[in-house]
Amino acid sequence: RLDVLVNDVWGGEHLIEWGVPVWEHDLEKGFRMLRLAIDTHILTSHFALPLLIKYEGGLVVEMTDGTAEYNAENYRLSLFYDLAKTSVIRMAWAQAKELAPHRCTAVAITPGWLRSEMMLDAFGVGESNWRDATAAQPHFAISETPRYVGRAVAHLAADPDVARFNGRSLSSGKLAKKYGFIDLDGSQPDAWRYLVEVQDAGRPADTTGYR
Repeated sequence: RLDVLVNDVWGGEHLIEWGVPVWEHDLEKGFRMLRLAIDTHILTSHFALPLLIKYEGGLVVEMTDGTAEYNAENYRLSLFYDLAKTSVIRMAWAQAKELAPHRCTAVAITPGWLRSEMMLDAFGVGESNWRDATAAQPHFAISETPRYVGRAVAHLAADPDVARFNGRSLSSGKLAKKYGFIDLDGSQPDAWRYLVEVQDAGRPADTTGYR
């Protein structure tokens, strides 16, 4: 039996050539990135969903980077990365159509600026002193722990009316507002609204009203 499938296969960070146009980007790395982001998710769904549809109420969560709204308006600094992350959102939408007759739900979820182990290592900090990284990147102040998006998934899985989100693109920040959960520090970072209104707008870093 399978009630919840969180499809979060990736591992392509080391393949991205940021800001490099497609005609200069390494093709092998680019296609490998797409296989990691798309093929793996399709393979997982192909073999796992027959278990999920045996019972009503199953949930598929496609993890990605960026909301449908944000990705539709913003180039993600690499054709391959852009395609990888927008494809997963569309994949959730398509699976929602296929799962609806079985009374199951599929959604896409994005965390905000995630304080993963890889990101902390990149800044040379740990979870206990992560704010030190804001000296190099002030907007890192909006970042969130992996537990935050995990709580988003847990609340969706426990929601008897989760089908109202079928096919939707969701974010940890917006779901925190809907369900009332918090990150480990007691805040509710809303990274995607912050990115649009503060970082992308060229304003100084200030998380007031965003976490």
